[in-house]
Amino acid sequence: MTDQMTASITGDSSKIAELKRQLQSSPEKKQLQLIPELVSTGAAGLDVLMEFLKEQQPTPVNLATGLAYQSLYQADTPIANEFLQTHFPTGIVPLSSEGGIDYRPLQQLLVKQDFLAADRHTLEKLCELAGPAAVQRKWLYFSEVESFPSTDLQTINTLWFIHSQGKFGFSVQRDLWLSLNKNWEKLWEKIGWKTGNSWTRYPGEFTWNLSAPVGHLPLSNQLRGVRVIASLLSHPAWSMKG
Repeated sequence: MTDQMTASITGDSSKIAELKRQLQSSPEKKQLQLIPELVSTGAAGLDVLMEFLKEQQPTPVNLATGLAYQSLYQADTPIANEFLQTHFPTGIVPLSSEGGIDYRPLQQLLVKQDFLAADRHTLEKLCELAGPAAVQRKWLYFSEVESFPSTDLQTINTLWFIHSQGKFGFSVQRDLWLSLNKNWEKLWEKIGWKTGNSWTRYPGEFTWNLSAPVGHLPLSNQLRGVRVIASLLSHPAWSMKG
């Protein structure tokens, strides 16, 4: 091995060691910037992310652990896959359900960033929560939303929030709605569902990636008026811890 190669390996090791130190000690915003940098270093960086996730257990999931999990999932290496299957067999977000609903398919779609399919699947899950009549008609009455279990809404919301780096989810839409004094017209504009007098057309005019406006997804009312989304954003789930 030449001196130049040795110096290069030593330099890479020093860089990874410094990135690891920063990842362990930095606030979440900085961690989100460090994770893609670690991924770009290859296998050694993925090792750091695996160690980071093990150290974070069993603390509640946050955006940094969510991105670390997602990065390992998308790296799709044998070692990363074995690690995730061993330590996170159903994903990084706990898939709690009072209705006995399986949220694993939704989790997988969101990890893959297939936001269009995830949005459609979310509506299916909401209809399952509402019952057989809603499953058959494929849309919701606002009165059905009011009786949804908080646990399930929080699970769906957390999946969207964690796997969008905090950009999407019912809670994000709710925060924007409240910040706009519950003005729906301003909300539609803010989240990209309407421009002037023109509604955004589904699905082609919506943005199905992270370049979308904050709160753009999920399309919680499928543009069926205001009552369903009003019930969703007013649900007791958002005033609870969890």
